[in-house]
Amino acid sequence: MPTHTMRAIRLHEHGGPEVLRYDEVPIPVPGPGEVLVRVHAAGVNPPDWYLRGGLTTMPGETESTVRLPVVPGTDVSGVVEAVAADVDGFAVGDEVFGLLRFPSFHGSAYAEHVAAPASDLAHKPAGIDHVHAAGAPMAGLTAWQFLIEPGHDRPSPFQEARHRPTALDADTTVLINGAAGGVGHFALQLAKWKGARAIAVASGAHEAFLRGLGADRFIDYTKARAEELAHDVDLVVDTVGGPDSRRFLRTLKRGGSQFPVLPGDFDEEETAKLGVTVSSAQVRSNGAQLAELARLLDAGTVRVAIDSTFALADARAAHERAARGHIQGKIVLTVA
Repeated sequence: MPTHTMRAIRLHEHGGPEVLRYDEVPIPVPGPGEVLVRVHAAGVNPPDWYLRGGLTTMPGETESTVRLPVVPGTDVSGVVEAVAADVDGFAVGDEVFGLLRFPSFHGSAYAEHVAAPASDLAHKPAGIDHVHAAGAPMAGLTAWQFLIEPGHDRPSPFQEARHRPTALDADTTVLINGAAGGVGHFALQLAKWKGARAIAVASGAHEAFLRGLGADRFIDYTKARAEELAHDVDLVVDTVGGPDSRRFLRTLKRGGSQFPVLPGDFDEEETAKLGVTVSSAQVRSNGAQLAELARLLDAGTVRVAIDSTFALADARAAHERAARGHIQGKIVLTVA
């Protein structure tokens, strides 16, 4: 008898990692434009623990569409098991990966199966396994849409103007704050791919890792303040963000830009006086861009660093690991 249920992590209430429950639930049925994916691995990302903690409204939304219980997660890598009649480009048996339904809290990736919009998926690079593929979508697409091409014209909830990446080449210096993290280590590698000079800012424990990814200069923030050591920078990518982000403005040359991945606290008069710009974006699912990133992953031009892996049933431990911080790369859940 075929089984019609699967295991999934669900939230029945908001709170700490202890509220993540390993439930038995029905296997989803793919709707129009979707494929059913047998999940092999699921990435762990900040929106997952924001949702767990009680955030149910995405920036720019006026009201929540989340209804408990809910399956968290957006990043997935697995194998196609069924395809809706209107889907082209994917077939049963294809290995795929993707960032599902973002920006929203309806990715439902922490599960043995997921119904995924085909437009959010790309074929998994043959040269990497499902764990590394599951670590790539959100972090990789965030770096791509900030640095290479936004891929959409939808307004950001953080600013009125459309985000425009800075042209990167051998004459460009990029400073990446939080360079060892998920978005940071992709941003570093994409900057190097474009030929730019890269300054990586992280704790000293990550120096060898970041130099191995191509960092031309390393600043240990536990020993010195980057804004006192780095000058005449063309672009700052601040993956940490927050109220303290504006301190990096003083590292920029006139005409430079700062891209805070998380909203910061900036003063328009200050940026105008310095002759610099601040621009942000909101990452969106994009299968076509992920296919471009897949080619770089397959060639080894860009690689995914894995901080740690946990079985799906141990999602609580994965979130506890995330809460301890100082992550090198990505945390990934594995599905038997």
